[in-house]
Amino acid sequence: MADHLPHALRSDALDNRERILDAARALFSADGLDVPMREVARRAGVGPATLYRRFPTKQVLVAEAFADQLHACRAIVDEACADPDPWRGLCQVIERICGLHARDRGFTQAFLASFPGVTNIAASREYTVKAVAELARRAKDAGRLRSDFVLDDLILVLMANKGIRAASTAAQVMASRRFAALVIQAFEASPQHAPLPPAARLAPSR
Repeated sequence: MADHLPHALRSDALDNRERILDAARALFSADGLDVPMREVARRAGVGPATLYRRFPTKQVLVAEAFADQLHACRAIVDEACADPDPWRGLCQVIERICGLHARDRGFTQAFLASFPGVTNIAASREYTVKAVAELARRAKDAGRLRSDFVLDDLILVLMANKGIRAASTAAQVMASRRFAALVIQAFEASPQHAPLPPAARLAPSR
């Protein structure tokens, strides 16, 4: 039995880690990053000591919890930059990143926050900003993006998109899609005013 003990301990530790990350993702997604670490531990079914042993700070937990979203964000930007039409690529970035952020309240906070000592979020943000800046430059040169666009405008979009609240995730994503379409029309040098996506019900019923 002693021969199997180290393996069992490693398996238990791995299970604890995954439960903690699953709990953190669910709580951060629904309630943002202000969720207490003790609540994450409670949801995961582990003690605070176990949580802090695996993730000594909330910043480290946030970085691990959103690793998949950071990877998806980078993939969106890479695909858009590879598009020979820079305006189409920029529109794709706006639409897809707004959708990604609309599904997860905490991810926008994490992406925009400054976490000392947590390199993956900062590196992903820096990569995204540089790539989108180059995409925007190409779209301006092509005459499709308005000349007074600045990169901070995209940060404003993410901040506004984070404020969308709806009764369900599906409705939230639907509202975000319409918001992104409005943003794209505002950014275009010569707007074509394509039909907007369907509106989501956000206001309370009367």
